[in-house]
Amino acid sequence: MENSQHMIKVLDQLDTRLIRRATIGLFLTQSIASAALLASTTVNPLVISGLSGQDALAGLPSALMLGGASLAAYPAGRMMGRLGRRYGLLIGCVIAISGGVICGFSVAAGALIPFLIGLMFLGAGRGTLDQARYAAAELNPPDRRGRALSSVIFGGTIGAVLGPAMVAPASGIAASFGVAPLAGPFFATAVLIVIAGLVIFVLLSMDIKGIAARVIGLHTANNPTPATQTQKPEEPGVARRAALMELLTNRNARVAMFTMISAQATMVMMMAIVSLHMTHHNHDLGEVSLVTSGHVLGMFAFAPLIGQLADRIGRRLMIIVSAIIIAAGCVVAPLSLMTPWIGLALFLIGLGWSGCYITGSTLLTDAFALKDRARLQGANEVMVNIASAVGSLSSGILLQAFGYNIVSAIGLMVALLPLLVIVFSRPTGMRQEPHIVQAQ
Repeated sequence: MENSQHMIKVLDQLDTRLIRRATIGLFLTQSIASAALLASTTVNPLVISGLSGQDALAGLPSALMLGGASLAAYPAGRMMGRLGRRYGLLIGCVIAISGGVICGFSVAAGALIPFLIGLMFLGAGRGTLDQARYAAAELNPPDRRGRALSSVIFGGTIGAVLGPAMVAPASGIAASFGVAPLAGPFFATAVLIVIAGLVIFVLLSMDIKGIAARVIGLHTANNPTPATQTQKPEEPGVARRAALMELLTNRNARVAMFTMISAQATMVMMMAIVSLHMTHHNHDLGEVSLVTSGHVLGMFAFAPLIGQLADRIGRRLMIIVSAIIIAAGCVVAPLSLMTPWIGLALFLIGLGWSGCYITGSTLLTDAFALKDRARLQGANEVMVNIASAVGSLSSGILLQAFGYNIVSAIGLMVALLPLLVIVFSRPTGMRQEPHIVQAQ
């Protein structure tokens, strides 16, 4: 018995070190990948305008990348469930590198169609790498999942600063080789993703699924009512529609999915048009940049605090607070044309999005057994990326047809959707843990 307890203690200490190493690796991956993708995303509207000669197509690159992410998300989740997170993320890196190289050579050659194909590859790679946050969540017990996941998402803060800052140097290097300057950021994207792949290969060289299973086992041994509850057999040929039904019929998963969908749609809708709204009312690019920086600050800078709150006060309460913060941003947005007010509105929308995204991702991890998570998380990513695409494509149309006030009002209604879902998804007749509201 003593030997058994000693083995468990040694195993727990070893797992703790591996979990710390994996979390650092996932944080670095998020930081580097975020910087890589933002470096290219920053110049996408300029490139598509130059290659097509149509300013009206400025939103097409974003829509194509989101389309690629949607197409890749579910297969990526299935793949990670079978091969493991490490190899799934490495395959995502290969796809993103391919997209960066294709886009770079297409811009250099002035070829529109290959550039559009490259954007789809970049989006598919991004859709795969975005699922890195779930690895951090499942490596930790329920009462620490929010903090672990938020620490990975916090890496986006570094990417948000470094990505746009790389555009000018990368363009200058490309020009020095006699290549079209705007091809530089795409080659820089490919190089950075290579570095992210090396980080994944070195720091995630462990049995993540095995560690997660032991973490669940230790948590279950100390908690008579476990947080992970649904144990559905995995069918090899299950379709996306079946996975979506599993998300909709599980109460926690339903709340998590609609929280992320509504937050993503609202955030993209309001952010996609703020530069147009401001320039139409004589704001200069410096003011637009200031508002954008405030928005990104809200999205990423407070992630660790949000993760701690999600673990301490409970997932659903944190979702309610976060949805109200996004809604408040949508209310403030049309009240004034002064830069500080617009900046406050976009900051609140970013902060609320962060709360919904982190807490929703954590709740989704809580909702399913380990063997089902990757597949169903992939299905959830499909819906979130579709919401992003709809928000991006509809925002300009709504702005032109109805004006900024109506866009803000629609954003307000969409932002409050999680509150309705929570009301109609309350568990009944079950003991509720302080950190996890169980689903049936």
